[in-house]
This record gives sequence, structure tokens and C-alpha cells, in this order.
Amino acid sequence: MATPQARADGAVGPRQPLPEALGAALAAFRRHLDAERALSRHTVRAYHGDIQALLDYARANAGIDEPAGLDLNTLRGWLASQHQAGAARATLARRGAAARAFTSFAHRQGWLAADPGPQLGTPKAHRVLPQVLRREEMNSVLADCEDRALRDFAAGQRTAAAAAMRDAAVLELLYASAIRVSELCELDAGGLDAGRRTVRVLGKGRKERVVPVGVPAVRAVARWEELGRPVLANSRSGTALFLGARGGRLDPRTARRIVHARLRDANLADLAGMLTGEAADGDQQVARGAQAVRDAGPHAIRHTAATHLLEGGADLRSVQEMLGHSSPATTQIYTHVSAERLKASYRQAHPRA
Repeated sequence: MATPQARADGAVGPRQPLPEALGAALAAFRRHLDAERALSRHTVRAYHGDIQALLDYARANAGIDEPAGLDLNTLRGWLASQHQAGAARATLARRGAAARAFTSFAHRQGWLAADPGPQLGTPKAHRVLPQVLRREEMNSVLADCEDRALRDFAAGQRTAAAAAMRDAAVLELLYASAIRVSELCELDAGGLDAGRRTVRVLGKGRKERVVPVGVPAVRAVARWEELGRPVLANSRSGTALFLGARGGRLDPRTARRIVHARLRDANLADLAGMLTGEAADGDQQVARGAQAVRDAGPHAIRHTAATHLLEGGADLRSVQEMLGHSSPATTQIYTHVSAERLKASYRQAHPRA
């Protein structure tokens, strides 16, 4: 017999079907999120799950069987149960936002006489500075990807060379454009304009934006499209720019594995060079060892690109547009990252720090 599991609504055991009125309201809310607000499928899924949990709690703990019964005490009781169950601050903040979105929608639909959402206080999520790789780390990773592709191609290993070209193009494009991994995976062949050196992506909320791309990324993608993609392409490929090992469109989970693997390989290549003496000698070997490439995922590459842009003198508004942030406040965190890196360098280098 399966062990009962704690649920997001604070109850234990299998979820019971919602009363008809609550179930219809939940379905209407999901359609609203998907069609009218054009949120990403991940956000829609998260909000839908949150509100289902809220309605489960309202029915089980307050006997509510229609949206009109929702009030501030029920909302607060649900969030309190989440807190007692050990939900993180970020999770509580998201669930509070979902509850406010639902009550606002219900009020506009006429299901609630008054909207209790604005009175619902939720803890703000702690803002953690994102992981950022050093420029030397990114250079090491990209150089290792390039070397791997050239070695496999020269050795006549067509499939391995194709995968290596793809990986190099993925890393170069992520770093050059700071696009999200989901945006990268949704690109179609020819989606990168080599003449203008731009890529057109569909971001959150289905908002389209055009992002500039550097020359190395353009070359890496062109090589992949010309020499690598035809090797992996099959009837499942369609118009996808990046392909998986079986020829289908590359999915975000596989892309994440690629990024982690290539960073790990670059680290091993650096270590091998140190041990064999091929990379450098004396103090140079020690310096290179101190710059080991840290493990990171695609989102860290996005953080890295944004931080390096600001450190290089790009203005915050331009970086906001490039990242596809709706608010400059979201982009502002990268200025804090740059400031922290500056202070770390100061503490390390200044004799009276």
C-alpha cells in the first residue's frame, strides 16, 4: 500500500474531485492564464496547481463549494498551512501571487462580491545573487567545445563531430545572446540572421524580441547547420534548429545536460593539461588551476552574459531589452552582481582593504 503523501493544500492522501462550481472556476482560470495573459506553460502549470491546492483546502477546511465562499481568512489559513508544512519563502510568494491572480479573476467574473486578494500579505522571496562565471572560465569552455568539434571532425567520427558542433553552437549562442534555454530550444533552422547577426526569439508571455549575436556564435551555428545538423536530422527533425541524438527537437532538459557536461569536460581538459605539462609550466600552471571552471547550467550562462555586458559598459535598459525582462527591477540584480565582484577584487588586491 502506498504511503499517504502530504499535498500542497496541506492535506494528506489522494486528492478528491472538486465540487462542480470550483472545478469549473479552476478550468476557466487556466484558460484565462493560457489565452488571455499568455503566460508560459510552466507558469500556467504552477498557478493551476496552486489554485487547485487552494480550492482543495477551502473545501476540506471551510466547507466551501463555490468561488463566492472564498474570503481573506481562507486565503490566510491556506498560506499558513503551507508555511507549517515547510514551504520555502519563494514558494509561498508564488502561491500568494497565484491566489491574488485567482481572486482578481473571480471578482471580474462576478463570482466574488469583493476581491480579498489585495489584503493578502505574503513574504517576499529572498533575492539570491545569481551564479556568474568568470570570463576566463567561459573562454576555456568555448575553446574546449571548439577543439572537441575539430578533433572529432578530423578523425572522421561524423556523429560525434555533429554532436560536438551542436554543443559548441549551443554554448556560443547562450553566452552571446543571453537567451533562455527554452527560447534556444524553440528556435527553428534559419532563425539566426547571419547578415544582421541577430536572432529572433519568442519569450515569456509569447513576446517576440530580436537579440544581437556575436561573430563566434554566428560561425558556430552556421557550421552546425551546414555540417552537423544533416548528420543527426531525420523525419522527426522538422524545422528545429538544434536536434537531439535521435533527431528530434532538442529539449531544455537535454540542453541543460549538455551545458553541465561541457563545463565538466573543460575542467577535465584543464586538469589534464596541468598534469601533462602541455598547458603551461611553473606559476602559469598554478594560475590556471586556480581558475577551474565551476559547474553551472544554462541559466547561469544567461546570468554570466548579462553581468559581462554590464561590466563591459552596456546600459541597464539595453540589457533589459536583450534579456526580455518586462521590468528594469528584474535586471537590476546584475548591477549588484557586478558590485559584489568589484568588492571581492578590491578585498583581494588592495593592501588596506
